[in-house]
Amino acid sequence: MARLDLEELAEIELQRDEEEAAALGAVRRPSAVATADQDPALSLSHPFYDVARHGILQVGGEDHLGRRIVTFSCCRMPPSHELNHRHLLEYLRHTLDQHVQSDYTVVYFHFGLSSQNKPSLRWLQGAYREFDRKYKKNLKALYVVHPTSFIKVLWTVFKPLISHKFGKKVTYFNYLSELREHLRCDQLAIPPEVVRLRDKNQGELIPPVLRFTVTYLREKGLRTEGLFRRSASVQTVREVQRLYNQGKPVNFDDYGDVHVAAAVLKTFLRELPQPLLTATAYEQVLGITSVESSLRVTRCRQILRGLPDHNYAVLSYLMGFLHEVSQESIFNKMTSSNLACVFGLNLIWPSQGASSLGALVPLNLFTELLIEYYGKVFSAQDARGEPGAGPAGTGEQGKPFAGGLAVPTRPPAPGSRPETPLVLEVSR
Repeated sequence: MARLDLEELAEIELQRDEEEAAALGAVRRPSAVATADQDPALSLSHPFYDVARHGILQVGGEDHLGRRIVTFSCCRMPPSHELNHRHLLEYLRHTLDQHVQSDYTVVYFHFGLSSQNKPSLRWLQGAYREFDRKYKKNLKALYVVHPTSFIKVLWTVFKPLISHKFGKKVTYFNYLSELREHLRCDQLAIPPEVVRLRDKNQGELIPPVLRFTVTYLREKGLRTEGLFRRSASVQTVREVQRLYNQGKPVNFDDYGDVHVAAAVLKTFLRELPQPLLTATAYEQVLGITSVESSLRVTRCRQILRGLPDHNYAVLSYLMGFLHEVSQESIFNKMTSSNLACVFGLNLIWPSQGASSLGALVPLNLFTELLIEYYGKVFSAQDARGEPGAGPAGTGEQGKPFAGGLAVPTRPPAPGSRPETPLVLEVSR
C-alpha cells in the first residue's frame, strides 16, 4: 500500500476515533496545560521547557519487576502548530538517556491522539529509526492502552522496520484494569481524561456487537436460507459499526434484512487487529490435516488450551451459536462444513501476509471440527485437559448458550503465557 494511501487511511481512522469520543462525551484535551507552577521540578530554564510543560512525557513508578516506567500521554499533546515535534523527539531522547542503562518499561496512552495533534507518519518512521539499539535493548515492555484502528495502520507502516524480537515486547490493553495487573497504576501520572474514558466493552466478557448480533440471529435468522453466505450493503454495515462504536443502540429490524446482522458479525471478526484464534496458533491449526481422523477433536482441544482466557470464552460463545445454526441446516442450508468455509479465514490468519490457498483446507477443517463437535471440544472435561465425552451439543458445558451469557472457562495450560489481549472495538 502506498504511503499516500496509508496517510489517508490513518486520517480516516483518526476522524472515526474523534467521532466516537464526541458521541461518548469524552474530552480529548485537558482543560488546562501543565505549567512550571504546577510541576515544581520544571522551570523556565529547563532546556526542553517548551515541550516538557505540557506533561506529555512522565517518569515515575516501577512495574512488578522493579523496572522504571516512562509514560507518554497523547491527550496532553497540543495541536501540531503549537508543538515542535523535532524538539519533542529530542526531549524523549533526553529523558530516556537517564534510564536506558537499566531495564525500563514504556506505557503509551493512545486516547487523545487526533487529526489536530498527530505527528506525520514520516516523522514517526524517522523517530523509530533514530532510536538505536541502546534504547531498544533495555526496553522490556511497551504497553499500548486503549488502542484504536489507527494503531493497526501504524503497525502496517512500521512492520518493515520492527524486528520480531521488538514486536514481542508490545502488549495492547483495552482496559486500565488489565494494565493494573502489570503495574501499580497509583504510581503513574495517568491523565484524568484516560481514567474517565469508558472501557470499550463496559466490562462485559462478550463484546456487545457479538452478543447483540448473535441474540438477533438466534431469534430471527436461524432458519434463513444462506445465512452468512449472502452479502449485505457495505454502507449499511459501516453505519451499524459506527453506531456500535459510538455506544448507540442498534435495531436490526430497522434494516429489514437479517443478512445485515450476519455481515456485521463476520466483519467484526475479520477486522480485529489480532485474530480470535491468535496468530501464534496458526501453524498448529495448519497441522490438523496431518493428525489421524480419530484424534483430531483431541488435537483441537489441545490447541485451544493455549488461547488467552478471553479469546477462549469468546470463541466458545461464537462456536456454540454456529453449532445451533448448523443444527437448522435443513432450513438454512448451512452445514458445519459450509459455515467453516465462511468463518475459517475470519478466525485466524498469519502474523504476516495473508493465508495461502493451500491453507484453506486445514483452516476450514479445523473450524468445521469446532462447530460440528462443539460439545466435545469445549466440554467441561477439557478444562482439566481430559478427553471430552458425550455427543456434540450435549452435556452441561456442551449445550448452546440459551441466554447468550454463560461462557465456559478453563484454567490456562501449564506453561502458557498471556497473548495480546483481544481488541473488541467493531471497526478494526
